Amino acid sequence: MTETDTDRVKFYRSFLLLMVVAISALFFSMIRQYLMTLLLAAIFSGLAYPLYRRLNKKFGGRKVLASAVTMLIAILVVVIPLTALLGLIANEAFQISQVVKPWIQEQISQSNGVAERLPAWAQPWLVKLTPFKDQILEKTGEITGMAGNFFFKSLSATTRGTVGFFLHLFVMLYAMFFSLMDGPVLIQKVRSFLPLRESDKDLMEERFMSVTRATIKGTFAIGAIQGVLGGLGFMVAGIQGSIFWGALMAVLSVIPGVGAAIVWAPVVIYLLAMGDYVAGVALLAWCAGVVGTVDNVLRPRLVGKDAKMPDLLILLSTLSGIAMFGAVGFIVGPIVAALFLTTWDLYGAAFKDLLQPPSYTTGPEGDAESPL
Repeated sequence: MTETDTDRVKFYRSFLLLMVVAISALFFSMIRQYLMTLLLAAIFSGLAYPLYRRLNKKFGGRKVLASAVTMLIAILVVVIPLTALLGLIANEAFQISQVVKPWIQEQISQSNGVAERLPAWAQPWLVKLTPFKDQILEKTGEITGMAGNFFFKSLSATTRGTVGFFLHLFVMLYAMFFSLMDGPVLIQKVRSFLPLRESDKDLMEERFMSVTRATIKGTFAIGAIQGVLGGLGFMVAGIQGSIFWGALMAVLSVIPGVGAAIVWAPVVIYLLAMGDYVAGVALLAWCAGVVGTVDNVLRPRLVGKDAKMPDLLILLSTLSGIAMFGAVGFIVGPIVAALFLTTWDLYGAAFKDLLQPPSYTTGPEGDAESPL
């Protein structure tokens, strides 16, 4: 190949690469409002694929029928109940955010009445906290109001029945329908465009799917169980907004060991301080003995070593994902963190020869001299 031909090939590849980047940027900018929807469709398709595969085999290889039945089952079992539940949570979150400030003001104005209802053992503690009582109540109200507003804003757009919500739902279900049938082909197509070794591609795909399974099976399932059990305990104890508090426990369950306790422990203390010993002790026994042990019992069984990430990173990625992406960040955050770790693992493996620590010569006294 002559020098002219080489220059022509370089120019062709450079122009083609520039065109691919420009058109791809334009395309993704055009569909950016649906990118998260498509990502969720891909994730949920991967989770539903085992069911689709069994149905496809049962229906004699009729992919369209197997995919349609899989989607129908997903809608009846997951989409409709989950949407209804999110609507209830959003409604209670709005009510909590509206009534918490008036309740705090009432408690401050009736401070003497509250003090008289306290049992004798709580009086010394009240004396110590009296100078800070107003600030404590005000900050508690602010935190509760912020939590209520966050839940309401995050979920209301999903449950208001707007045209946008149904459009995104339609796009997600439509994408899932075809992803179930053509998912393996699409994955192989994407893999073929990555200029990585096959082992690197396998590692990224495996890490993506393992963290997704861990998030759905572990974090989501355990959080849902803890939220339901905690909400039932609050309901029996007569706490207003039990669905909201259960949802809050479900979200905070990402903090290993103490997540749900951040919600139920102050409520138990409040009930005991108000002299409602039966409700306080019963709620303490239920939350500590049942809700608190769900994580320790179920997480090793449901998650195992799928996550392959430190608990701190799971916590940070989950909370940061929720803050950045909204409710879906519960799933997306840990996946982004897993890909972050995988990318650095690939970097370390590719440049391990250059990343070796420098060797040092030893001086006559045994001291290290300059590196070779």
